[in-house]
Amino acid sequence: MIDRRHAIRLSLAGLPAAWLVRSSTARAEQAFARFIPFLVDLDGWQGKKPDGMSMEMPGNSMITATREYHRDAALTASIIVGAAAQGALAATKTGMNIETSDGRMSTSTIDGLPVTRTFNFKDKSGTILVALSTNAMFSLSFNGIADDEALALAKKFNWKAIQAAQPK
Repeated sequence: MIDRRHAIRLSLAGLPAAWLVRSSTARAEQAFARFIPFLVDLDGWQGKKPDGMSMEMPGNSMITATREYHRDAALTASIIVGAAAQGALAATKTGMNIETSDGRMSTSTIDGLPVTRTFNFKDKSGTILVALSTNAMFSLSFNGIADDEALALAKKFNWKAIQAAQPK
């Protein structure tokens, strides 16, 4: 049986660990919380509650903020900062444009930012990637709408403001 002094020592020993976890969680919430206001409501769409995640480890960090939207189609808007964004943005640097009978991929500059658009003709799905910096992007994935409508919806998100909100 554990005596009272032993129980008190055990509970006191756990306090620093609990404080560390709580402190770490608070920092993580702060890192992605800055992007939540940019995941705006869209007219005619039902938006779920925005969510996010932050991860830090030596030499690497990642921040994501995401919101899903639905009507007779589906959208997912995401802001991604870190190595995952850096890898995904490789296509924006190629300047490549491809079209096949199944779909197309194009790169261009819109409002001064590099943009890569993909579109699958059969199911009207695709993704719009906006390079905000070398390691940050805005992404709009869609299913069930035309690519021009998806681009118009993507432009409703303030890319320049998202860019300015990046961690320095």
